[in-house]
Amino acid sequence: MTIIRIAKEFRFEAAHMLKDYDGLCANNHGHSYKLIVTIAGQISEDKSSPKLGMLIDFGDLKKIVFEEIIDKYDHALVVNSEVPIETKEKMTEITSRIIFTPFQPTCENLIADFASKIRSRLPAPIVLFSLRLHETSSSFAEWFASDNPI
Repeated sequence: MTIIRIAKEFRFEAAHMLKDYDGLCANNHGHSYKLIVTIAGQISEDKSSPKLGMLIDFGDLKKIVFEEIIDKYDHALVVNSEVPIETKEKMTEITSRIIFTPFQPTCENLIADFASKIRSRLPAPIVLFSLRLHETSSSFAEWFASDNPI
């Protein structure tokens, strides 16, 4: 059997701030994120299946990524949950679309979290091969399954 990889690109807008950071990113600021999801597996050879010749329906992959990532993060403010309670209260007064993460919301930590969420939703035997998360047009983080065995 031949292993095939397919990829789908997603885009979302989000803001974040880095707690106790020693640079400009300590301030609330936004990004136009681009997430590229690559999965791998064998294409269906089941002649009775409507998915014949497919690894997965791109619509099914889109549904997973939207439910786990895009619907939650698009136009949200992402903040480390360790910020002081007063800061949390002020933020929730300003916006209802806020995500408090148990980690510093860097591109690196976000992609690791996204990988975990997407990986858990893929039907066997399809596997998450890689993710690439662009924070800007020239800056991105990458995650590879080969570097992160289960």
